[in-house]
Amino acid sequence: YFERLISKRQCHGIKVKQDGEFGKGVFAETDFEEEQLILKDQMLVGAQHPSNKIDCLVCSYCFKFIGSIEQQIGRKLYLKTLGVSQHHGCENDLSDEDQDNHYVENHHNSENGASSSSISTNSLPKMALEALMNGELSLPYSNKFPLPSVVSCPGGCEEAFYCSKSCAEADWESFHSLLCTGEKSESLSREALLKFIQHANETNDIFLLAAKAISFTILRYRKVKASHLKKQENTAPSILGTSDLSLLVEAWKPISIGHKRRWWDCIALPGDIDGSDEAAFRMQIRELAFTSLHFLKEAIFDKECEPLFSLEIYGHIIGMFELNNLDLVVPSPVEDYFLYIDDLAYPEKVRTHALVFQSNNFLCNINFWCHFLSHSWQKEAERITQPYLDALGDDYSVCCQGTAFFPLQ
Repeated sequence: YFERLISKRQCHGIKVKQDGEFGKGVFAETDFEEEQLILKDQMLVGAQHPSNKIDCLVCSYCFKFIGSIEQQIGRKLYLKTLGVSQHHGCENDLSDEDQDNHYVENHHNSENGASSSSISTNSLPKMALEALMNGELSLPYSNKFPLPSVVSCPGGCEEAFYCSKSCAEADWESFHSLLCTGEKSESLSREALLKFIQHANETNDIFLLAAKAISFTILRYRKVKASHLKKQENTAPSILGTSDLSLLVEAWKPISIGHKRRWWDCIALPGDIDGSDEAAFRMQIRELAFTSLHFLKEAIFDKECEPLFSLEIYGHIIGMFELNNLDLVVPSPVEDYFLYIDDLAYPEKVRTHALVFQSNNFLCNINFWCHFLSHSWQKEAERITQPYLDALGDDYSVCCQGTAFFPLQ
């Protein structure tokens, strides 16, 4: 399986090996040159952190930034005026290790009324922010940072957005059709699904990733079964049995290769919990997973895929992410935009056409005037954009961040 993936990704000189104690690893089989691309892996399952959605509007499938620079800035500042909590930039976001204790921290913060929001004192008029979001107001030089237009979810929910119709269709077919909360959702109960999402947001968003893994397997199973039945059109419709279970195993294959342990067995013990309380802590984690699975089962249960909804399997799926997950990080074009404004220079074609003119035997190089005008235009761009930068504060550089599982890594 790994050899097929490596061949498909056209990666040379690497091999995946299994280790009984540490799981799988990617090993080099040749020497590599400096700056040579060794591996470019395609994520199997990924999810943006819910709190990061306030800061970054990205494609729910490929995680590209979408909309426009104006929409990104206006949306973030508008939500800040509503008091919606948010993260404070990539450098302060939770690491994988911190995510281990995410639910403990959320519980602690809710008890103490803590909030991660930093509302800037440099507020802007609401009308200006709405104009930015609606495309009625353009910022200088934002056209140098074009972003794909926003494509809505085909199921009608207001949680998922895309950079293209192809990404929307791919996500719908692979994950989202069962997890959509819109009117066209294929879930059994949108009410149960909303409860599942709320529980994950209040405890640990790793549950959202686990749900995507199960949804992926169910939808893949249905495709595999449909293809299998098409090849056997003369065969009577099958019932759940050995044949269907073998198809489920085939659909489960991409997830099955991940190194796994039960979540409540492998999660790191938080530093503020005494060793004598470890058993109680791990039992609490198990109960948390049980509650999450209960909501998910009510929302998307499929009788033919019933094994996926056991607590043992659910615990191992979450444990797989605990042991294998990598940060999903996409740099922000908003940061690039403000850096560009800061480094703004006069257009290259004007600077390279320095003219020389003569008056009363006095030679004057128009480069001086080019420099003067360039400085003036830069100041004008800074004057227009500075209020937005001040309102954003340190949050201007927040990147898209989430968690993802990569098959090879």
